[in-house]
Amino acid sequence: MRAKNTSKPRRVVLLAFEQMNLLDLSGPLQALASASRLHARKGSSLYDTCVASVHGGLITTSSGLPIMTVAIATLDRVAIDTLIVPGGAKGDAFHSPPELVGWIARRAPRVRRLCSVCTGAFLLAAAGLLDGRQVATHWDWIGRLKAQNPAILVDADKIFIRDGSIWTSAGVTAGIDLTLALIEEDFGHAVAIATARQLVVFMKRPGGQSQFSVPLRAQAEGKGDFAELHAWVAANLTSDLTIDRLAEHCGMAPRTFARAYVAKHGRTPGRMVEAMRLEAACRALEETQLPLKSVAANTGYGDEQNLRRVFQRQLSISPSQYRGRFSMH
Repeated sequence: MRAKNTSKPRRVVLLAFEQMNLLDLSGPLQALASASRLHARKGSSLYDTCVASVHGGLITTSSGLPIMTVAIATLDRVAIDTLIVPGGAKGDAFHSPPELVGWIARRAPRVRRLCSVCTGAFLLAAAGLLDGRQVATHWDWIGRLKAQNPAILVDADKIFIRDGSIWTSAGVTAGIDLTLALIEEDFGHAVAIATARQLVVFMKRPGGQSQFSVPLRAQAEGKGDFAELHAWVAANLTSDLTIDRLAEHCGMAPRTFARAYVAKHGRTPGRMVEAMRLEAACRALEETQLPLKSVAANTGYGDEQNLRRVFQRQLSISPSQYRGRFSMH
């Protein structure tokens, strides 16, 4: 008879506060619970989770649903492997509870891994933990986080970022992506993928993936002067998409076009083209079994080598690895 796995589960504490986002807490919590339940048949649990607030008791989330918590004081002598701080705010400003901030700052040196979901980054910042670090947060709060914390390097695009022992993520469902990455780091790719399947998430997204697709970004930025250009580029990814050609399509001089585009969208036309090509390549790898040569040709990269270079630079994995992780087939 096989001996039971008696390894000690990793203790994960998730913090709670009034008007926090329910999904910022429940998403990571369910991912950890699902991973543990899948592993329970082997005789041990992967994670020991706990939800804590300043005084304990019921905390009312922004959705109106109350959740039961323990007081943070009860954890002062408890070893914590991972601390996850959710986001959420009532109104347009994030107010960091001073007692919670103080407790995070005191416990941080004794925690292996610190994580935030959405505006939870404001709490880690208030605790003095994010200065000089690369940080992700919900796209709608990026400007406010930067304004309040100029020493933080806020990434406006990625769904989650790891900088040393600190992991930060974008809004709501990105907390599940971050947690799946934590599970993968702790117990391997197979456990993380099995957990993702159990949660019936569409895919396990890499942290470098954008918070929203290129077409969605264009829609969010409004019609402007370049809406038709975006549609044309998306339909002509294999064409000559140099600055001169894009400017010609818009009926503008190249320099005037480049300046106007950056002023409107905050990035160069070249970055827009690369983002659209990368998104199309990802979709082809997820949804088809076309060889890499065909994917490269169909999305404007020309050959496999260019495709590989872009994937390594943007997503830190090869096209084949991406397909292996996220293919729908």
